[in-house]
Amino acid sequence: MNVVETIEELRSARARLGVLGFVPTMGALHEGHLSLVRIAKQYARQVAVSIFVNPTQFGPREDFSKYPRPIEQDLDACRRAGVDLVFHPSPEQMYRPGLPQVVIDLPELTQPLEGRHRPGHFQGVCQVVAKLFNLMQPQYAIFGQKDFQQLRVIQAMTEALNFPITIVPGPTVRDPDGLAMSSRNQYLSPDERAPCLEHSTRAICRRSRSQSRRSSDQQAHRHHAANPPRPR
Repeated sequence: MNVVETIEELRSARARLGVLGFVPTMGALHEGHLSLVRIAKQYARQVAVSIFVNPTQFGPREDFSKYPRPIEQDLDACRRAGVDLVFHPSPEQMYRPGLPQVVIDLPELTQPLEGRHRPGHFQGVCQVVAKLFNLMQPQYAIFGQKDFQQLRVIQAMTEALNFPITIVPGPTVRDPDGLAMSSRNQYLSPDERAPCLEHSTRAICRRSRSQSRRSSDQQAHRHHAANPPRPR
């Protein structure tokens, strides 16, 4: 496995590879990430992983400084998974001091939902993913469905900027208790995991009941339209 830290090293390493599947990550790898590597191997003989905690997608009061960075464990996991190339740059490599900031935004997709609560987050995601696509030049890039809004934003950005890359979604991988795997789950104590699951379950139940009511209303409307009352 080849591990590179500079853009020059990456370009040299990439030139020696053929059709490439790419899994962008911020590290702290878990089974969810490794499942994406396995999917990449179904599409390409060679697989690259990036490990970079991207500062531009964190807000001023978010956990950039605390975000887990177990790089040696991550590299071991990549080796065991059969990854061919790992790109582990510094922030200075990705964002050279003195250069102007480039902003990529798709407001229709980035402003609602999570974007409403994390202004600037998806602009940072688009910025770093576009840079990584330009540097890595993959034919396939694999993103988890756990972050569904992010997946949709990346799909739209790839199409809008004409990247010749196929975006492949990967199914959500869950812990035995049902919580979706996430690098940030290690912040949670066992007592904190239960409310997360309860909140998610209640939200799903509310959504299911709402959809069921809408479906019943639509069926009733169609029935009345097809069977209007007869005049007496």
